[in-house]
Amino acid sequence: MKLSEHFTLAELTVTDHREFDNTPGEDAAINLARLALLLERVKSAVGYKPVMVTSGYRSKAVNDSVGSKDTSQHRLGCAADIRVPGLTPKEVIEKCLDYRIDFDQIILEFDSWVHISVPNTPGASPRNSRLIIDKTGTRPFV
Repeated sequence: MKLSEHFTLAELTVTDHREFDNTPGEDAAINLARLALLLERVKSAVGYKPVMVTSGYRSKAVNDSVGSKDTSQHRLGCAADIRVPGLTPKEVIEKCLDYRIDFDQIILEFDSWVHISVPNTPGASPRNSRLIIDKTGTRPFV
């Protein structure tokens, strides 16, 4: 099922942990549609290169299996971890900032992928929080 021009529900719910049901509920599905629209803006910002979603929605079982907190925006269908072939994660973030994309959070994680999210509640204002998370901890992305 297409959520937007370039993103499907299957892409935003894919998991390597196939032993667990990863079907989103109604609220998470609504959030995933909002997330797909944000990813369309990212796709524009990176010159229509492929935006590969490595993690989107996570059921509680999937989230627990990857060692993430229950407060993760992935649990709500509000976040995606992405990579763009040919660009470093830092370059992806810089292009999103240059394109003035409104996001709730954008995080450079371990210099390996970008976490990007919409607000947890439809209609809420995005925080535009920019962070780096790596083995030394969490700090602002400047």
